[in-house]
Amino acid sequence: RTLLYQNVYVTIAIVWGLFLLFLYGNINYYHKVREELLLNTEKQLAKPVKLVLLSDLHLGYHNTRSELARWVDMINDEHPDLVLVAGDVIDMSMRPLLEENMAEELRRISAPVYACLGNHEYYSNEPRAEQFYRDACIQLLRDSCVTVGDLCIIGRDDRTNMRRRLLSDLSEQADHTKYIILLDHQPYHLEQAEKAQVDFQFSGHTHYGQVWPISWITKSIYECAFGRYQRGKTLYYVSSGMGLWGGKYRIGTHSEYVVATIQ
Repeated sequence: RTLLYQNVYVTIAIVWGLFLLFLYGNINYYHKVREELLLNTEKQLAKPVKLVLLSDLHLGYHNTRSELARWVDMINDEHPDLVLVAGDVIDMSMRPLLEENMAEELRRISAPVYACLGNHEYYSNEPRAEQFYRDACIQLLRDSCVTVGDLCIIGRDDRTNMRRRLLSDLSEQADHTKYIILLDHQPYHLEQAEKAQVDFQFSGHTHYGQVWPISWITKSIYECAFGRYQRGKTLYYVSSGMGLWGGKYRIGTHSEYVVATIQ
């Protein structure tokens, strides 16, 4: 009987421990970390440029319009010059975004928004995803570049498209007298941005594993799975993402948005 009681107590302790762990993971997910990033350049700027950088919103049935509205308020509170999104705005289906008219919420962002595609845009029906970007007044850079003031922004198609253009080709179109920013959802082959003389690359995709110890796996897969990184003169930042895929738990990682100042 003593052994039976001990097993019951151990079982209760394990259940409570798991409950508290996942409760913490859920609360931690909803707490969005504001990450500051300073980008120094020798290139000429008329004035410092303030950016809000986002990735992996994964809008859908689990990240709803009410949650998106909170995120938009957080973005607008920063009063950025530009907002840049490194893919996976959409989760797995376009249906909840259309049902809740999330494009209308995204149109509340008070600064111009530029983005590249992520792999989940392909999972959710890529042509419809493109239309959603247009409806949300987000300028999609799909293997293209655009000059905005003192910046040149290159957006790559996601590597899901095996026939996407080479970064070296896109770099030839870029104005290298400007500060060059590359949006590339999946942070593979970071050496390509260095060779293309990109000043700053922003990526997402990894979620930094979302929960420990999966973060260890992402660290073994990617040259940089999370945070700030440098190769030569090229600076990189791989974000753990504003949202996530699957269960709403962050254990050993966090959800974030990046506030970057180029000066």
